Amino acid sequence: MSARVLQDHGLGLYLCESTQIHGEASSAAAWYAAALSTLDALPAPPPQKTGFAGPKTAPTETMKVPQDLQPLIDDGVIDEVIRSLKSGKEATVYLVRSGTHLRCAKVYRDMTQRSFQRRAQYQEGRKVRGSRETRAMNRGTRFGRREQEHEWKNAEVDALYRLAAADVRVPRPFGYFNDVLIMELVTDASGDPAPRLGEVELSPDVAREYHIFLMRQVARMLSLGLIHGDLSEFNILLAPDGPVIIDLPQVVNASGNNAAFAMLERDVNNIRTALGRFAPELLQTEFALEMWALYETGELHPHSRLTGIVVRDEPPADPASVIEVIEDAREEALRRRIGREERVE
Repeated sequence: MSARVLQDHGLGLYLCESTQIHGEASSAAAWYAAALSTLDALPAPPPQKTGFAGPKTAPTETMKVPQDLQPLIDDGVIDEVIRSLKSGKEATVYLVRSGTHLRCAKVYRDMTQRSFQRRAQYQEGRKVRGSRETRAMNRGTRFGRREQEHEWKNAEVDALYRLAAADVRVPRPFGYFNDVLIMELVTDASGDPAPRLGEVELSPDVAREYHIFLMRQVARMLSLGLIHGDLSEFNILLAPDGPVIIDLPQVVNASGNNAAFAMLERDVNNIRTALGRFAPELLQTEFALEMWALYETGELHPHSRLTGIVVRDEPPADPASVIEVIEDAREEALRRRIGREERVE
């Protein structure tokens, strides 16, 4: 994929290739240059009025302990299961107490209970423990299915530890015990479980700040060779200090998956569309192309400065070739007409 990429350098812009950009592209580039130069000095975005009416994290009564969490209580990993927070296609998330801390416990479903489609597409390129395991997974043997299950469940855990260590804003993991992931509870300013990005209304300024922040997080993930693979407004939580990316069991190996760019582009464009409702100029940005062009050349780093502006290399139109195609079509039509007339005679 050939592209000329605009990059922010310090407080200014430079062109990887000399080119002139006009109209909406130059306006967006100027806006992003100014925004990036002041972002670090801005206070945290103010809490939005979300209308999120979930119950407070302080419970009035406890629920029956799910079977999968009882061993963690027996071993002292957690002390109490308060309630279910979310039940999805891959796992159920519970609010639990560990000592004086409220945390999340994510219980992964068995393969037979899950409905997530196109799993093989996401798993392409992931490393497994050895050649024996790889062969068994490819053949679909009983051992191979167990290994595939083990690999799928561990993918999110491994990704969370790597991303948290690289300062990507994801829930902080605290341990993985018997197919249960214990991790940070992300809350809003009132102490309630944080709302999702898709549940709030934002001002244009806050939408722009969130967009810059999320593009930085996606770029930082890609610099580590990882792509979320299913990123949208529904798996981004809004904490008082900004967005938090969640749900990573389908995380993609950027270098080993043939669909990596398509998944990156979908992730980035999902966020662009969600936040573009509040700040329409964001719809003109092309961060996925910019990130991928830098990644392919080994120039993408955790602190790469991005603008979202990409000038596509498109060959100029060749009028002579167009005329030649038209003449060929005209001659073919003439031959067919003459042939029909000869058959009639």
